[in-house]
Amino acid sequence: MTAPFNKFNSTVDALSKKLLNLSSDTMKVVFTNAAPVATNVAYTDLTSEVANGNGYTTGGLATTPTLSNSSGTEKLVCVNVTLTATGAVGPFRYVVLIDATATGHELIGWWDYGSSISLANGDTFTVSFDATNGVLTIA
Repeated sequence: MTAPFNKFNSTVDALSKKLLNLSSDTMKVVFTNAAPVATNVAYTDLTSEVANGNGYTTGGLATTPTLSNSSGTEKLVCVNVTLTATGAVGPFRYVVLIDATATGHELIGWWDYGSSISLANGDTFTVSFDATNGVLTIA
């Protein structure tokens, strides 16, 4: 299932203040069942994160970011992340992209999958990033 990307209001501000380095910082996806708010800024603003264990790690699962520039438009692309449950995981409805290197673990954006998802032992869930259009573009 593809879910629409929602950018946090603070993302551009954090970029302009050099709080984020999208080309070299560690990016993670955090699974939560509580709706993020566009005005959230940091990882600590998130609530109802999926419990640690059974394939999920508190603080999120790492992805590898890549930046490219074409005609003055910067594009962030991330490597897909697959969670394989080794027991029950969830429920979660939202997947949040954070910069885990930034001091406040700044939030970048989130995806809303429309309804809560629970994984049983052996189930997989893949966060599929758009390789063509990127996670986000800055023009």
